[in-house]
Amino acid sequence: MKYVSTRGTAPVLSFGDVLLAGLASDGGLYVPEKLPSYSKEEIASWASLSYQELAFKVMWPFVEGEIPADEFTRMIDEAYAGFNHSAVAPMVQTDSNEWVLELFRGPTLAFKDFALQLLGRLMDYVLAKRNEKLVILGATSGDTGSAAIEGCRHSDHLDIFILHPYQRVSEVQRRQMTTVIDDNVYNIAVKGNFDDCQGMVKASFADQSFLNGAKLGAVNSINWARIMAQIVYYFSSALAVGGPHRKVSFSVPTGNFGDIFAGYLAKQMGLPIDQLIVATNQNDILHRTIAENDMSRQSLNVTLSPSMDIMVSSNFERLLFDAHGRDSDALTDLMSRFNAGDVTLSDEAWAYVKDNFDSHKVDDARTCEVIAEVFESTQYLLDPHTAIGLEAARKCWKDKSVPMITLATAHPVKFPEAVEKANCESPSLPEHMKDLFERDESYEVLENELADIQSYVAKNI
Repeated sequence: MKYVSTRGTAPVLSFGDVLLAGLASDGGLYVPEKLPSYSKEEIASWASLSYQELAFKVMWPFVEGEIPADEFTRMIDEAYAGFNHSAVAPMVQTDSNEWVLELFRGPTLAFKDFALQLLGRLMDYVLAKRNEKLVILGATSGDTGSAAIEGCRHSDHLDIFILHPYQRVSEVQRRQMTTVIDDNVYNIAVKGNFDDCQGMVKASFADQSFLNGAKLGAVNSINWARIMAQIVYYFSSALAVGGPHRKVSFSVPTGNFGDIFAGYLAKQMGLPIDQLIVATNQNDILHRTIAENDMSRQSLNVTLSPSMDIMVSSNFERLLFDAHGRDSDALTDLMSRFNAGDVTLSDEAWAYVKDNFDSHKVDDARTCEVIAEVFESTQYLLDPHTAIGLEAARKCWKDKSVPMITLATAHPVKFPEAVEKANCESPSLPEHMKDLFERDESYEVLENELADIQSYVAKNI
C-alpha cells in the first residue's frame, strides 16, 4: 500500500517511510492511496477472534509488504500484553442499548496506549532494520505524552522529546510523563497552551536544519500509524453488540479529530456505522464547523477536560481532503487561508462533513452534572472527557434501536478535579501507579519560543 500527502507535492511513500516521516514534507498529512474494503460476511467471520487477532486482520493491508506477518503478530501481542483486561477493550452498559467502550486499560490509562504501544515497536523494528536513529518530537494536551514515552522509552533507536503546556495538564498526567527518568526521555513544559506546543512541533518538522543532520519522527496523531491502530476498536466494539448484521453508532470525545477519524475510516472500510458524533468541550471549533460552517479560531478555554483544550485540530485536514474530493490544491488553499485567518467551507465540502458527522458541545458545569448523574444511576464513574462523549451521545442519538457506544478515552483517576466537583470520590491509582506521587520528577520549563525549544532539543540529542 502507498501513502499520499493531503497537500499533494510530497513524495508518495511506503508504510515504513510514512511511519518515520510523520508529517509530510509539504506540510500535509499522509493518508492511504486506497483503503481496504471488507464485506459484511468477512467482518462477521471475525466475531470470535481475540482483540489481537482482530487487530492483525484490520491492520494487515496497511503494512503488508513492509513487515513480515509473524513479526507484525509479535508486535501486536506485545503491545497489548500490558493491558489489565483480557478483552483489551471491554464495554460497560450504562443504559438501554447504551454502552461505554473502556479504552483506558493500558499502562498509562488512556486510549493513546492502543496506538502508541504498537507505534514504538513498529518504529524500533523499522529503525533496527535500517540501522538508523530517530528523534521523536511530540506535543501533548495530557495523554499522548505519557503513552508515547511508555511506548518509546526502551528503544535503542529513539530519543523522545515531549512538549506539554505548563500547568495546563492534570498532576497525574504530568507525573506520568515526568517521572520516567530514562536517558532517552526529555519532558518540556512550555509556557503556553497545547496549540502553541503543536505549532512548534509542526514548524520543527517543516525546517529541521536545527538538528544538524538528525531526523525528526512524530508520535502525535499526525502519524498515520496512530490512526491505523485506532480503527481496530471500532470493529471490536461493533462486533460485540451485533455488528455487522446491525448498524452501530459512536460518540467520541475529541480535540485533535484523530480518534473519530479512525471511526470514519472504519465506516469507509465496510463497518455499518449509523452515526459518528463529535463531542467537544467549550473549545468547540469542530462542533461549530459541523453545525454552522464556522471554522473561526477563538481564544482557547482552560477546562476540566484538558485533553480536548485544542483549537487547531490537525487530523481534521485528513477529513477535509476527502470532503474536497481529494483535490490537494483546493485543500492546500483552504489550509493556507485557515492559517492566515478564519474560513468557511464550500457548500459541497460542508455538506460532506455534515453527512458523515453529528456534533455537540458540553461546558464544564454540565460535564460535572453528567458525571454525578451517571454515578447515581449506575455506580459507574466517568472521567470528564467520557462524560462529554456520553452527553453528546444522548443529545444526538437519532435512532434508539441502533446501539450507541461512547468511547471512554481516559480513566477518571487522571482527573480528580472534575470528579470532586461532581461530588464523587476520586478513585485510587491502580496498583502499578500507587507510588506515582512519591516518584522523582524531571522536566524543563521553557518559554513559548520556537528557538528555545529547538535549541534544547539540539543540545540534548
